[in-house]
Amino acid sequence: MAKKIIILSASPKKDGNTATLVRWFSRGARAKGARIKVIHTAYLKYKTPGCMSCRACQKSDKYECVINDEVRGVLIEMAKADVIVVATPLYFFAASAQLKVIFDRMFSLYKWDNAAGTMRTVLKGKMLILIASAYEGVGLDVLAKPFALTAKYTGMKFKSFLVPNAGTSGEIKTKTAIRKRMIAFGRKAA
Repeated sequence: MAKKIIILSASPKKDGNTATLVRWFSRGARAKGARIKVIHTAYLKYKTPGCMSCRACQKSDKYECVINDEVRGVLIEMAKADVIVVATPLYFFAASAQLKVIFDRMFSLYKWDNAAGTMRTVLKGKMLILIASAYEGVGLDVLAKPFALTAKYTGMKFKSFLVPNAGTSGEIKTKTAIRKRMIAFGRKAA
């Protein structure tokens, strides 16, 4: 059965390094029959600047955020996907703010019973993939850590494809070795 892959492309640039990596990954995954949905997080319509910590999601049996905006739909898609790919440039040793907003609202995809000390989530068993690039060779290890920890905590498998020294926006298009490796990575993910 074809895997359903959702890609959160978290760069505001439509033709930069992150967008290029996403295209290459998608090409490889589609070649293996995967169904791909790319969401450009910088262009979503948000009602709030992030999770409001209202905890209303914890009072519901549904795994969804109660804030009715486009992020809510993204979270629902994440729950249905087999593979969740997050693609981001390195911004001051972290992911872009557009991705962080969605990750904070992933709180709604978990159910905690603090009294019993338990946690359930619809994300358990899925694959979380991080694709990230940086202008230079510093900081990608720091960026990857929260995603790796989230996957471990959640019971997801984790893979990453980190590209140091990618250059300025769009420059990665000239790096044919990275293109070949990313297409192969997409095929393997599918």
